[in-house]
Amino acid sequence: MKETVVLYPSPGIGHLVSMVELGKRLLLLLNDTSFSITILISHAPYNTGATNPYIRRVSSTHPSISFHHLPPVSIPPLHSLSSPHQEALAFRFLRFNNTHLRQALLSISQSSPIRALIFDFFCAVSLEAIPDLHFPTYFFFTSGVSVLAFFLHLPTVHRLTSASFKDLKDTPLHFPGLPPIPASEMPLPMLDRSDEAYDGFLYIAQSMTKVNGIIVNSFEELEPQAKEAISAGACVPDGPTPPIYCIGPLIASDGQGEGEGEGRRNGGGADECLWWLDSQPSQSVVFLSFGSMGLFSEAQLIEIAVGLEKSGVRFLWVVRSPPSSDKSRRFIAPPDPDLESLLPRGFMERTRERGKVVKSWAPQVAILKHESVGGFVSHCGWNSVLESVCGGVPMVAWPLYAEQRMNKVFMVEEMKVALPMDEDDNGFVSSAEVERRVRELMELEQGKVVRERTLAMQDAALAAFRDGGSSYATLTHLAQLWN
Repeated sequence: MKETVVLYPSPGIGHLVSMVELGKRLLLLLNDTSFSITILISHAPYNTGATNPYIRRVSSTHPSISFHHLPPVSIPPLHSLSSPHQEALAFRFLRFNNTHLRQALLSISQSSPIRALIFDFFCAVSLEAIPDLHFPTYFFFTSGVSVLAFFLHLPTVHRLTSASFKDLKDTPLHFPGLPPIPASEMPLPMLDRSDEAYDGFLYIAQSMTKVNGIIVNSFEELEPQAKEAISAGACVPDGPTPPIYCIGPLIASDGQGEGEGEGRRNGGGADECLWWLDSQPSQSVVFLSFGSMGLFSEAQLIEIAVGLEKSGVRFLWVVRSPPSSDKSRRFIAPPDPDLESLLPRGFMERTRERGKVVKSWAPQVAILKHESVGGFVSHCGWNSVLESVCGGVPMVAWPLYAEQRMNKVFMVEEMKVALPMDEDDNGFVSSAEVERRVRELMELEQGKVVRERTLAMQDAALAAFRDGGSSYATLTHLAQLWN
């Protein structure tokens, strides 16, 4: 009877891609034809990126990975949601999904003994559905070790203060193993402790010690201080710390990366990007892309365009339509942009010799591995950070949502693989700042220093998965625990 490891990602293409790559890595490592991966797919009532094309491609190329689609669930209407953050909606949805999750696990176990259940950390509420199902359970943490250290210590911080992070403003907060982080840089949904989304994240943090271990998509050499602090028990001073397994970097192996599927409707856009890069000099192009959920206002898009034009730097820029002003559509993917109406008049013509603008999507992993790309302006999503490190491409950190503001602090101050993009008090970035940072990254000494550090981390990332490397050894040990 074929055994299986069940993976349960939270809705969202970035989380799904990481889970699939974990499944591929396990299959490659175990090399066991009596073993399979089952991935549970839930159908959320909000924009998660276009997952269906990706699922079809994985199904056709990896027969030992199967996808089990959970039935749709009904949740309260969006207008009843008190929080403006999609994370609050996700937490509600995942709780309503628990009945279907339990039924799926019981059904799967009748034909395939379950070696382990690995679920996305967003799915912490799933523990409530399986108290009597006796197989090993693990969190899969799709961000880095540094963010994990923050979450493990969050219940302690919550207990010791009654203030919201937003009220602490720029007060530096101290977490074991991390550089000081201004309170204003906490994830946006967590700034107000009365917000429903804050409650959801606190619940996750409190649940993290209740599993057999936490699997992290990172490697020890990238975040050694955070890893040491967690392993020493400093982040959970009043309780046990579960084992931490750094098994990354897991990045999309098919060259797609964050935003997969979103731009497939653009036909030959992927080939067009790579053909254009083929004609550019080595390390001369700065790539700008902001993930499957990264949206800018029209005014901000204009500032980016002006800054790029003034910089004189070659660029490849992925542009998405601005977010809708209709609140009822806040969790719905926007249509492809009308570039001529969004960008400054004549911009496309004036920059066509040294720049390329593409709509909605580009093959990010393949681009970051291309010889012509010398820099990346990124939203600091963790998948993008790992993809850039693995490509040896230094970054400008421009965070937009989720934990990205914290990632920026770690990338600039701890990992030293990025320069910061500075914004005003309203979160707006001027064209002068865009011009300055792009030129620093691509032409000046600041960029050279960050590039050398990124190349060193690229070597460490490659070494981590070689036989005897840190991630290879960790994943091997983890798999042995399930035999």
